[in-house]
Amino acid sequence: MPKNIFTRGHSRPLNRTHKLAIAGVGTLGAAAVALTAVPASGQTTTSEAAPTAKVAYSTEQIQDVHAGVTGQLAGAGQKVASIEAKQEAATKATAKKATAEKAVEKRAAKETASRSAKRVEAKQVSTKSYSDNLDGWIREARDIMKKHGIPGTYEGIHRNIMRESSGNPKAINDWDINAINGIPSKGLLQVIPPTFEAYHVPGTSKNIYDPVANIVAACNYAADKYGTMDNVDSAY
Repeated sequence: MPKNIFTRGHSRPLNRTHKLAIAGVGTLGAAAVALTAVPASGQTTTSEAAPTAKVAYSTEQIQDVHAGVTGQLAGAGQKVASIEAKQEAATKATAKKATAEKAVEKRAAKETASRSAKRVEAKQVSTKSYSDNLDGWIREARDIMKKHGIPGTYEGIHRNIMRESSGNPKAINDWDINAINGIPSKGLLQVIPPTFEAYHVPGTSKNIYDPVANIVAACNYAADKYGTMDNVDSAY
């Protein structure tokens, strides 16, 4: 059995081998502190848990995040408000257009009604009724003459009618030169057939005995030969 080199009373100096042995023992002791006994499973565990790292919190960072979120929400709100404003503007524009269209339709309807009223009025004028007697015949004849620019007063026409036929639309002269020549004078103003045909006014009857047609044709002839029926005071 070798001697213990650490036996009391001995102060033999340590050689290089001794120093290495002591260092090895110290190293193993330090390792023993760091490691626990190896379990049966063969896994190695540390005897001390790793220290938990502390998390540093910053108020400024939280504020920045909050500001960023708030800014995003504000931007989204502005977009929504912009969309709603556009929708409201479009609704107002549509309503304004509809109002304008209704106004145009109302104005058009009013104008149509006005034109219809004028047509009815014109029709009433064109279908003006006249009495079936000498007074009515002269009045109707004068309205037709006015449209065609044929002169002649009520008095001048009435005077010549009374002299020529006494107001009888069926009157016929069978004794004068015209009758002798086979073309007797006929009607209220005693017009011969050739003259009636030559001075007939469109729109009136072609029957020489028709009182209105007879008056208008005779006045048309008198206007051409004498300027107006008012200037006739005898047979013409």
